Amino acid sequence: MSTPRLWVDRTILQSNLREMQNLATSRRIKMRPHIKAHKCREIMHMQLAEGASGITVAKLGEAETMVTAGAKNVFVAYPLVGEEKLDRLVALSERALVTVAVDNFEVAQRMAARFDEERPIEVLIEVDSGLNRCGVLPEEAVFLARALITLPNLKLKGVFTHAGQAYGATPEKVRAIGLMEAHTVVAVRDALHQYNINIETVSTGSTPTAKHNLEVAGVTEIRPGNYVWNDAIQVGLGVATLSQCALTVEATVVSSPAPGRIVIDAGSKALGLDKGAHGLSIVSGFGHIIGWPTLVIERLSEEHGVVTFQGTGPAIGQKLRIVPNHACVVVNLADKLWVTDTEQWLVAARGRSD
Repeated sequence: MSTPRLWVDRTILQSNLREMQNLATSRRIKMRPHIKAHKCREIMHMQLAEGASGITVAKLGEAETMVTAGAKNVFVAYPLVGEEKLDRLVALSERALVTVAVDNFEVAQRMAARFDEERPIEVLIEVDSGLNRCGVLPEEAVFLARALITLPNLKLKGVFTHAGQAYGATPEKVRAIGLMEAHTVVAVRDALHQYNINIETVSTGSTPTAKHNLEVAGVTEIRPGNYVWNDAIQVGLGVATLSQCALTVEATVVSSPAPGRIVIDAGSKALGLDKGAHGLSIVSGFGHIIGWPTLVIERLSEEHGVVTFQGTGPAIGQKLRIVPNHACVVVNLADKLWVTDTEQWLVAARGRSD
C-alpha cells in the first residue's frame, strides 16, 4: 500500500468515544462533540449512536456536509458575518436545528432579520474565559444578553466558552483552567438570572478541560473534539497515553543518506507543523514514532521528514507508524482514513473551512 496514509484503530476510537460519553452521561450533562477533529460521517454517526445530543462545527461548510450526512442538531461555534453566510445559514436551518455563536449585537441583529417569529434563530453568547480570541468578557455578557432578548426572531438559548489556552499550559495547570472555564460561564448564567434572563445551555469545551468541566455544577453541555483520536499534544498535556491514540500516520523510509539520519515520505503535507498550540512546545519533534523511542522527526519539508537517531535505525523500505502531534490538522490534510486494508472512510468535510 502506498504511503503516507492515515490509519484508524477502531477499537481505540470506540473506547475513546464511549469513555467521554459515559462520563458526561453519568453527570447528566449533554455531550455535543466537535467534529472538526475528524470531519468524517462515519465517526459522527458513531458519536450520535453513543448518545451525543448533537454536534458542534467550526464552520458552515462542515455543518452543510454533516447535515447532508444525517445530522439533525448542529451548533456552529463561530461568528457568521456577511450576507452570503446568512443565505447559507437560512438554507441550512430549513434542514436541521441550527444554533449559532454570537458575541456582537450588530451581527446578531443582521442574523435575526433573516428569520421570523415562527422559526427564530437560536444563539449562544460566546464568553471569553481566558483564551482572548472571540467572545465577550464575562462582565459584558449581561449587557449583550439584555440587548439580544429585545430582538424579534432570535432566541437566546445560552452561553458557551472554550478555554483553548489549556493547550498552552503545563500539564499540572490543565485542571485549574478547566475548572475556571466552567465557573466562568456558570457565573454568567447566575448573573443573567438576576435580570430574569433564564437560559438552558451552559456549554464548555476542549479535550484537555472537558473532564474537569464535569466537576462544576451548572454546566449543561461539553464539546470536546480531539478526544476521538488523542495525539502527541494530548499525551504531552497528560490528558491521554500513547495507548489511547487512535490515529497514526504510516510512512516509509525512503532514504538513509548518512549515519544517524533517515528520511521518510511523510512531510508537512502529511504530518502538519504543529509542535504545541498557543505558544508552548510540549512535544519532541513532529510526531512520535511508535516502537522507536530514540528516533526524532527533527524537521519537515513538504514531502520529506528528516529523522535523526543514535545507534541503529530502520532500513530503507521499512514502514513506520507515527502518532501525529495534532490529529485534527493531519486529518484535514488527507482524503481518506484507512480502518482496515479494505475499509476506508472519506474525510467528507476536508477543506470545508468556509
